[in-house]
Amino acid sequence: MNRETRRLIVAGPAGDLECAIDEPAEGASSRGVAVVCHPHPLHGGTMDNKVVQTLVRAFVQLGYRCVRFNVRGVGASAGAWDEGRGETDDCLAVVADQRLPDQALVLAGFSFGAFVAAQAAQRLREAGAPAERLALVGPATSRFPVPPVPEDTLVIHGEADEVVPLQATLDWARPQQLPVVVMPGVGHFFHGQLTTLKAQLLRGWH
Repeated sequence: MNRETRRLIVAGPAGDLECAIDEPAEGASSRGVAVVCHPHPLHGGTMDNKVVQTLVRAFVQLGYRCVRFNVRGVGASAGAWDEGRGETDDCLAVVADQRLPDQALVLAGFSFGAFVAAQAAQRLREAGAPAERLALVGPATSRFPVPPVPEDTLVIHGEADEVVPLQATLDWARPQQLPVVVMPGVGHFFHGQLTTLKAQLLRGWH
């Protein structure tokens, strides 16, 4: 993403996982680690996706060390598509490798990545090691069984999303009484709206 981005390989359940780390500004107090998940790998999703990079920029500005990764079969990551199951295991492997003891953890994702982040968060809660908070952008609620999430989860969805209809996310959120931030007139990929998306993330997090 920038000159300071550090690349590394983490051991995953299906082999190597390619990761990238961005640190907060030098001298800034660290709030913890944010792990960011990318969109659908069979539709060109990678950790260098522009929405993923926008999430990273926001969390770095908020003071988190940001870790993004390519799920199995993407880029230099080993393995093959596993319909979300193995990809959730990949996320948990990255968390286990990068989360320090007693360190606050944030999970975030875009589209399919939001499904993976929500799945990973559920598994961590069940294991007694919950994430501090989640941020889900354009969650793939019409395509994957996104589990319920904590009430303080930040959910952002485009009104004109042509891939995951806004109605699907509202229907998912309604039983949970979970607020959804709707960006008017915005499609799934937030074209021309990344600056506004970042501002929404910053505004919704403090």
